[in-house]
Amino acid sequence: MSSFLTVQTPWVKKEEVVRNWYIIDAKDKVLGRLASQIAYMLLGKHRPDYAPHVDQGDFFVIINADKVKLTGKKLDQKIYWRHSGYMGGIKLETATQRLNKKPADLIMLAVKRMLPRNRMRNKLLKKLKIYAGANHPHQAQNPKILEI
Repeated sequence: MSSFLTVQTPWVKKEEVVRNWYIIDAKDKVLGRLASQIAYMLLGKHRPDYAPHVDQGDFFVIINADKVKLTGKKLDQKIYWRHSGYMGGIKLETATQRLNKKPADLIMLAVKRMLPRNRMRNKLLKKLKIYAGANHPHQAQNPKILEI
């Protein structure tokens, strides 16, 4: 009886993962398309050795978050809301108000809602650094510029 060699997919261990740092300029990028690309790469799906149970994502620094675009009438019609749990405790704000007050939260919330709702989501979001302006404190990591 001859033996057949089977080639198995190598399992990646979390100690073996090499993570890179990337800078993404959000200036004049559409929010949803930008967030979906970031979520895809945070999960590590762009790697050839992707495994869903291993955190393989890279670090991402998003700059110029205050210059992100929303299409259509979303700036005026999109509503972000939260509720305190008490009667009458709903707080509403439009995308324009959120963009003026906390532009980094706009991108963070969009990416967060595109990631799977499991224990890895918070670990993945810690590797996402978002800044409203062009300055960031991550020069020591030598990030590469990534065009999306």
